[in-house]
Amino acid sequence: MKFTSTGSLLRLGAAFLALTLGSACAYADFTDREDVSAFVEEIATRNGMDTAPIYVALSRANYLPRVIELITPPTKRGVRSWHRYRSQFLGHAHIEGGLKTWAQYESELRQAEKLYGVPPEIILGILGVETIYGRNTGNFETLSALATLAFNYPPRAELFRGELESLFLLARDQKRSPASYTGSFAGAIGWPQFLPSSVRRFAVDFNGDGKIDFDSNAVDAIGSIANYLREHGWVAGAPVAVRVRLTPGANPAPLIEAGIEPSLSQEQLLEAGIRPLTGSLPAAGEATLVDLETPGVDTEYWLGYRNFYVITRYNRSSFYAMAVFQLADVLRANHDGGGFDTASLKATPAAAHKASKPSKAKPRKAAHKKPARRAK
Repeated sequence: MKFTSTGSLLRLGAAFLALTLGSACAYADFTDREDVSAFVEEIATRNGMDTAPIYVALSRANYLPRVIELITPPTKRGVRSWHRYRSQFLGHAHIEGGLKTWAQYESELRQAEKLYGVPPEIILGILGVETIYGRNTGNFETLSALATLAFNYPPRAELFRGELESLFLLARDQKRSPASYTGSFAGAIGWPQFLPSSVRRFAVDFNGDGKIDFDSNAVDAIGSIANYLREHGWVAGAPVAVRVRLTPGANPAPLIEAGIEPSLSQEQLLEAGIRPLTGSLPAAGEATLVDLETPGVDTEYWLGYRNFYVITRYNRSSFYAMAVFQLADVLRANHDGGGFDTASLKATPAAAHKASKPSKAKPRKAAHKKPARRAK
C-alpha cells in the first residue's frame, strides 16, 4: 500500500483516536484504503486543495450500513401502485402545510415566478413531496452517507464519489465543516433535497443575506427550486400534463416505449387512438404518454409535456412528477378558492395545468442522470 506521509500520519492519528474513544464510537477507517487515498489525492490536485483536511474529515466519517440497506434495490420487486403512491403526498399534511407555506411566503413565491417563470404551486409541490415543507429533511450525516456510498456501493460509486467531491467543495465555498451537513441517506440536503453538486450549480441566495441556507431558510429553497427547473428547460405558461383516454382497440405500448422525453406529435397521438378525457388536446407541442398503473383498477393515462419532463429531472420517476403536479393542482385550486376543500383529496385533475394561470406497460423512469436530490 502506498500513501503520502501526510495521509499515513493522519491515518495513524485516526486509529489512535478510535481506540481512545472506544468501540461505541469507533470510526470506519475509510482512509486505510488505496481507493480512498487515490480519491483524496485526485480531488485535492484537481481543485487546488490540501489533502490533510480531507483525510481528517474522512478519518472521522462513519460507515453507515443502513445507507446501503436503503439504497439497495429489493431482490423481489413489489407491485407498483399509483393510488398508493399518490396517497402519500396528497393528504392533509401536504395540502394544509402547502397552503400555510404559500400564505407565509406569498411575496417570495411571486418573485420566483416573475424571475424564473415557475408558478408557486409547482415550487410548493416539490417542497411538499420532498420534505413536507422542511419538516422531514433527513438526519443522516451527509459526509458519512456519501463516503459509505462512494466506497462501499459499487453500482453507483462513480456518482457518489462525484457528490462526495462536491461536498468538500461546497464546504469550502460555505466555510463549513464537511461533517456539518445532514440530510437524506443518499446525501441530499435541506428543504429542497439538493445533492451537493446541485447546490453548487443551481442554488441561489434568494433572500440576499449573503449565504445559501437550506437548513432553515425556505426562501433560498424557493428560489433555488425555481432556478433549477428553469435551468432544466421549464417553459413559462406551458402545460404540464393532461388526462387522456384510449379509444377501443388502441394499443398504448408503442407510445409508452417511446420514452419519457416528449417526442410524440398530436397527430401521432390522435392516430394511435389517444383522446382527451374532456375537451380537446392543448396545442402544446410534443408529448409523452404516461401510464399510471394501480392493481385491480384501470390504468390512468396522461400526456406529459415538456414541463412534466422537467419535473422528472428533479427525480427520475413519472410517479414522482405526477404526484408533484397533482399536489400543485390541489394547492392552486384551494388557494384560489380561499380555503381547504377536503373533496380535493379524492379528485384527480383532468385538465392541463397551465403555468400562466394566476399567480398496460409499467411506469417507466427517465434516462439516467445525476439526480438533483437523494433517492428516496
